[in-house]
Amino acid sequence: MSTDLGTPAVLSPDEAERAVRLAAPRGYCAGVDRAVITVEKALDLYGAPVYVRKQIVHNKHVVSDLESRGAIFVEELDEVPQGETVVFSAHGVSPEVHRQAETRSLKTIDATCPLVTKVHHEAKRFAADDYDILLIGHEGHEEVEGTAGEAPDHIQLVQGPEDVANIVVRDPNRVSWLSQTTLSVDETLETVAAIRERFPALLDPPSDDICYATQNRQLAVKEIAADADLVIVVGSGNSSNSVRLVEVALEAGAKASYRVDDATEIDEAWLEGVDKVSVTSGASVPEDLVDGVLAFLSARGYPDAKAVHTAEESLIFALPPELRRDLRAAQNAGK
Repeated sequence: MSTDLGTPAVLSPDEAERAVRLAAPRGYCAGVDRAVITVEKALDLYGAPVYVRKQIVHNKHVVSDLESRGAIFVEELDEVPQGETVVFSAHGVSPEVHRQAETRSLKTIDATCPLVTKVHHEAKRFAADDYDILLIGHEGHEEVEGTAGEAPDHIQLVQGPEDVANIVVRDPNRVSWLSQTTLSVDETLETVAAIRERFPALLDPPSDDICYATQNRQLAVKEIAADADLVIVVGSGNSSNSVRLVEVALEAGAKASYRVDDATEIDEAWLEGVDKVSVTSGASVPEDLVDGVLAFLSARGYPDAKAVHTAEESLIFALPPELRRDLRAAQNAGK
């Protein structure tokens, strides 16, 4: 009969050298949290269905969960029956979409991230001053389409330094720039530098367009990637900020980096000969998906993760005003 004397397990040399680091901050930002809660509250208040134009945030698990609760995601407003409630996603929409909603008598709730709304205001201000606006971003991204729609006659898209030579403006002394909020900070600055070389009088936006959460997550991944054998980024393929985190990790020195939607997408072969694993997640990723990755690593002999803190986030955005109004009315009616 054996007796357990509480002696710690003897680790093999390989296991003893293993380490898992977890980026902090990671996951949900204030804008994503606000958008997801907006749909949840709308479902509670108005009942299903509640329509949502485009994915509320770029994460397939979040979208699937909201669909199970009664949300219906559509690509365009002509898919929404007249008079129904529709939520606009965190990425923002153009004035034309607002006009379409009014024409169809739709009840709209605008869950656009306030930091994206700030960029929309900057676009309108630059256009009112008759500047040519160079919008740095990715073609086809919903945020870019929404911002460009604020001043289509003044805005042209610049996807990177390679596009700068093809820029055509009316007056080289009246050129400004804006950017998609979820880009790589380093790549954006590289593009701005290339633009400024062509147009020395280039006017900057009044404040940095790259959102605080995107910047914080990129700084955090740099910290945990420098000597990592592998960096796992949790996030969906259509999430710009998640895709950027993979690129930033590799640029920061990680030997390998991959993006996964969840632990089921991890390839066992990635772990061969790997001691130091770092984990982070994009700004639209629920924490339980990160927990799943950590559990996957634990089951394969990796130790508990150690958090590496690079910033503290305490920002909270209020819910959209139209939803707050209806919530107050419901509360008052229930008194």
